[in-house]
Parts: sequence; C-alpha cells; structure tokens
Amino acid sequence: MSLRKIVATIGPATASEAAIRRLAAGGMNVARLNGSHATLEWHAATIGLLRAAAPAVPILLDIPGRKIRTVQLAHEPTFASGDTIVLTTDVSHDGREKVPVNYGELHRDLASGDVILADDGQLRFTVLRIAGRDIVCRADAAGTLRSAKGINVPLVMLRTALVTDRDRRMLEFARAHGVDLVGISFVETARHVSAIRDLIGGARPRIVAKIENRGAMDHLEEIVAEADAIMIDRGDLSVETTLESVALSQKRILGVARRVACPVIVATEMLHSMIASASPTKAEVSDITNAVLDGASALMLSGETAIGAFPFEAVSTMRRIVDHAARFAEGVQAAQADDAIPPAMSDAVGLLCARTPITKIVAVTISGFAAQMVASQHPRQPILAVSNDAANARAFNLLPGVTGVHLDMAFSKRSTDHIPRCLEHLWRESLVDDTDLVLVVAVGYPKSGNRMNLIEVHRVADLRQALGWA
Repeated sequence: MSLRKIVATIGPATASEAAIRRLAAGGMNVARLNGSHATLEWHAATIGLLRAAAPAVPILLDIPGRKIRTVQLAHEPTFASGDTIVLTTDVSHDGREKVPVNYGELHRDLASGDVILADDGQLRFTVLRIAGRDIVCRADAAGTLRSAKGINVPLVMLRTALVTDRDRRMLEFARAHGVDLVGISFVETARHVSAIRDLIGGARPRIVAKIENRGAMDHLEEIVAEADAIMIDRGDLSVETTLESVALSQKRILGVARRVACPVIVATEMLHSMIASASPTKAEVSDITNAVLDGASALMLSGETAIGAFPFEAVSTMRRIVDHAARFAEGVQAAQADDAIPPAMSDAVGLLCARTPITKIVAVTISGFAAQMVASQHPRQPILAVSNDAANARAFNLLPGVTGVHLDMAFSKRSTDHIPRCLEHLWRESLVDDTDLVLVVAVGYPKSGNRMNLIEVHRVADLRQALGWA
C-alpha cells in the first residue's frame, strides 16, 4: 500500500462504472467531483456510479465557494490581442455579445485600469471602462474565453460573501448524498472554515480548505489548524500571488501542515501534458517527485482524468512516480537512522542557527569536512572555514555560503588550544567583531573516524575580554 494518495477528478472522460474501476485499479485513492462544472443531477448520478464501482473510494466534492467564474456559455468567444471583450454581471447574456460572470457585484468592485486574469492566468484583460453592469476590457493576448473558467482580479479587494447561497445548496447536496469531503475555494481565514463547519452541522463531510490567494497565505497557520485537510491550488495561487513564489509557497504550506499532521493535497497541472499525450514531461515527473519528498499526502489530477485523452495512463503514471519517490524518501530516512556523530552534529548546527541569534559560523577544519557538513544545512549565517592548509582553504570557497580562511599554524591533536587562536585571527582580520555571536564547530582530540565532535557558542566581545585580545 502506498503512503501517498492520488486524487483523480471524474468528468466526461471517466464517468462510467468501467472507467471508475480502471482508475481505482490503476491507483486512484480519492475521487473528486468539480462542483464548478455540470449540474447537481450529473453529480448525483456520478456519485451513484462511484458507490457502485468503487465503494471504498472516498468522494471529494469541490465547491466553487467564493471563486468567480464565467457562466455556462452558448458561445465561447475567440479574440485577438487588442480586441475589445465585454464581461458582464447580467447573466441573461450567452457569450455572443457579452460574457457573464457568476459574481453579481464585480462591476462595482472594478475600475478603469484594473487587470483581470482568466483560466489560471492564461488570459489577461485590462479594464477600459465600466458601463452599468458591463466591464469593457481590452484583450492583452489572443485566446478563447470558455465556460466556467476562473476569473481573478489580483490586488483588488472584492466584496464576495463569506458563504454564498450556492455554497449552502451544494453543502446540503453533499450531506444528502453522503459525500466524504468538501473542498472550499478561496479560504482566507479560520472563520471561513468554521462557518462552513457550522453549516455542515456535524463531523461529515470533512473540510478541505483550498489555499489559493494571498489572504490564505497570510493566515496559513490558523487555517491549517481549523481545517481537516488542505489543498494547494497552484493555478489560482500563481495568479493571486506571483508565479515565481508558487513553489516556495508550496514548500511553506507543506511545512506548516506537517507540524500539526494536517494532510495536504497538491493540485494543478501535475501531469497537464497527459491531457493530450500518453507520456509526461520530465518537468512534470520532477514536480511530482519533489511534492512527495516535501511531504505531500496526496497529489491531484484534474483535466488529465476528467476530460483528457489518456486518463488511465495518467493515473498509472502518477502512481509509478509517486511510489518511486516515496520508496526513495523511506530509504533516505532509513539511511539516516544511524549513530554517526557528524550528521547528528550537522543537524544540531542547523537547529541552533535557525532558533538562536547566531550571526556567523566558524568551522575549524583541515580537510574541510566540517565546513561541508555545515554548508549542507544551508544556514542563513555566513560560514568562515579556517584551515592550516592553503590549498584546502581556497577550495572551501566552492561550498555554498562558505569563505575559506588560511592560517599558518599547527592544529593540535592533544588539546583544543588552537581553536581560540583561530578565533583571535578572525577577529584581528576583522572577519568577526565584538557584536558577533559565533557558533564554532571543530574536532577535538581527533582519531580515525572522529570528525566534527565539538560545538561552541561565543560572544566575540566576551572572548576578547576573557583571553586578553588587544
């Protein structure tokens, strides 16, 4: 049994008993229904198929919540860069002249010059003017605006309700049909999770809070503490924050959730290329692998299994990648479970540097082993690696965060007297000063295999006074 789970979205490509059985056999652990698409009647019928074909598989119903989307369109407009396109809060339109959205106050919240992004940021529009309920925009790139696509307005405070009438209807539907989990979009506070829990009125369905904007990142700890599970929606998160911060946000979310044992689903474009291709890209394989190594509890397939040409191949491919990464992680943990002193000392240095006001690290080392072990922790503090071998000292500069320092003196094997002399040298060379709190790593009384067994912490001013440096 794999320790990492796969969430597969059921859609037109897989909404049959035979397809569901194949998905479950290939590695699907959770079946997801996207409440932003199809009707409640379709979802009810699909829940019936899931219960018949895979009764042990839990069902996650993803509720749109506060997410703004285009409505179902009779005509999906295609446009060129520079064309004018009109969004509207008047839902009587069908897409031919104007494209309606499901948030009735959007025209009140926007102004000329605001930027609107659609379809996970693939489409960009600039607001030219507001005319009644119409939002007249310029298309900044060519494309097609399709039905039920997400609309994002970064940096604009929207007045959407915390819980919508549609949320209430869909939560009633989820309870009535025995759904196991509900995903709540655009959660920004623990209060939002609590409001949903009050509406549910019991322990089931469990709540999956979706982290997908700046507000959620600002209140991450309280949301993680309140929710039953977390989903990282990287599509909206990349649009609502910045593209370059998404991977770092993912790592932060996983770290916060791991500390309180909250399960995390990593979602969006995990195997996006497999919507149209039978094979993944190398980048997608790396993405899945790193999510597993960072501690993801589950990984999600969306369009890959809902509308893709290769849904079963996508699930089996993800299962192979996930299991391979999980076995590697387990092997690393097993290899680290030994009594070797240097790795333990390296971990201790990392912990001290993270939790104390250390300003510099000094590694007293001939070969550079101590400097290498400390650098592997990637501490924020600069590392000064002191050696009595000039060539080694030069080579230390290859290590991340390390400056090699040569000191022409003998390093004793019978005492640790050379360590304060190294610190004095650094002080005299102005590489450390009285304000520094230094962490020193070294080897004391070395014998074969006895490497980096000493840690000291000193205020440089105290050393100068105690040892009479002048």
